[in-house]
Amino acid sequence: MRERGQLTLPNEIRELLKIEVGDDLLFRTDADGRVFVERLNIVPADQAWFWTERWQRMERQVQEDIEAGRISRYQDVHEALKALEDSEDGGD
Repeated sequence: MRERGQLTLPNEIRELLKIEVGDDLLFRTDADGRVFVERLNIVPADQAWFWTERWQRMERQVQEDIEAGRISRYQDVHEALKALEDSEDGGD
């Protein structure tokens, strides 16, 4: 420990936690006085929606559709709109 309370984490701990310069860390203790260190993943407020359970569930559903081949590709927006119109009319 240094004079100002600074600690140096051993390299193997930094690698294990994937800690890089500038990362935020959380220090917790338990009733037995043990200290736990976690790397925090701070999400910018304007990106928080992406990490909601609802959005992540939709991302997983889309990935399943892609992997199962339940997708369509179109040459341009007009072709895509025609496919949508056809499906509304009871077509494909």
